[in-house]
Amino acid sequence: MPSSGKLYQWSINIVMLVFSIFCILPFWLLISASLTDDIEIIRHGYAFVPKSFSFSAYEYLWTNSSNILRAYGITILVTAIGTIAGLSLTALLAYPLSRTEMPFRNILAFYVFFSMLFNGGLVPTYLLYTNFFNLKNTILALIIPGLLMNGFFVILMRTFFATSIPKPIIESAYIDGANEWKIFTKVVLPLSTPVLATVGLLYTIQYWNDWFNGLIYLTDSRYFSLQNMLNRMLLDAQFLQSSMEVVVTSQLPLASMRMAIAAIGIVPLLIVFPFFQKYFVKGLTVGAVKG
Repeated sequence: MPSSGKLYQWSINIVMLVFSIFCILPFWLLISASLTDDIEIIRHGYAFVPKSFSFSAYEYLWTNSSNILRAYGITILVTAIGTIAGLSLTALLAYPLSRTEMPFRNILAFYVFFSMLFNGGLVPTYLLYTNFFNLKNTILALIIPGLLMNGFFVILMRTFFATSIPKPIIESAYIDGANEWKIFTKVVLPLSTPVLATVGLLYTIQYWNDWFNGLIYLTDSRYFSLQNMLNRMLLDAQFLQSSMEVVVTSQLPLASMRMAIAAIGIVPLLIVFPFFQKYFVKGLTVGAVKG
């Protein structure tokens, strides 16, 4: 008979295995549906094993491969710049807020918290960025509006700095003659890898999946991100399918194309996430009670 400890461990492993399977199943269904003939989806619905394999959805997307590749490049560029800029600004604001001796610390912290609850609204924001900052139809329109800094990320990083960076280390750096900038770059940041990786991954996901800013601020397709380009292609296909003037529209794989578009957009994130997983778990436990 297995001991109670081993039985408990086996039970936990089985539960986690079942939970992992349920997490994987939606992605399996996504890939399966994207490789299923559109007629089969209409007749029998979605299935985990395609009854009739078809690459028609990907073939249709391949006809716009040059636009998709350009959109991929724009998305990668915007995600890289936005993540680095957002992470830098977040750290530069969170570190002073974590220092109790900083003047007006509580007022600034309240301002950050207030920005999480209220905003100026879509119309004033649009007028500000288009009429005053002239961001319409520019790459910056995909980086700055609503994405460059997040109040929750600031509070998360501030909590990590305040609870996980030992104060004696900072005090000893002061004694050795280090200034604030050297303490921040040489002492605090090297000890903050978990929270930096966590917030950086969240910024990456936020920028990669963003389509709303492109919808609002972009009309020139040359600046479309991947999400905007795929959304535009889907809308075009829906329009063609609903048009009675075009005979070939009945051949458009609209149902499977939705899944293919989702697969193209999500695969890069699935590749990147495992490399940040261990830091992501550590960063999310900021402020946890230790026994």
